[in-house]
Amino acid sequence: QVQLVESGGGSVQAGGSLRLSCTASGYTYRPYCMGWFRQAPGKEREGVADIYTGTSNTYYADSVKGRFTISRDNAANTLYLQMNSLKPEDTGMYYCTAVDSSVCALKVLGTIGSWGRGTQVTVSS
Repeated sequence: QVQLVESGGGSVQAGGSLRLSCTASGYTYRPYCMGWFRQAPGKEREGVADIYTGTSNTYYADSVKGRFTISRDNAANTLYLQMNSLKPEDTGMYYCTAVDSSVCALKVLGTIGSWGRGTQVTVSS
């Protein structure tokens, strides 16, 4: 079972940037599907972006497309989410998730993925 630990959250003003990191351990390396979700208070969990480490193919939710970038350092077993032009509606707890699957999609991650404990992002106007 893969273990995931997120870091890099914080408080920023609208228009600012943050870079989230997720360190993975406890698995035998092979291509993985990994991604980021977020959840704001009182709202449902929302898929943000995913990446298949075997090909580096990525997918972004429309709400973050053009502002967020997901990437992966395989040598460091670390997943990143670079968040630029942050908006107050980006506020929430951000979770890293991973699944050993060649079918990489937010729906797959949300259903059977392993999860970290999350890191809080707060964007003020």
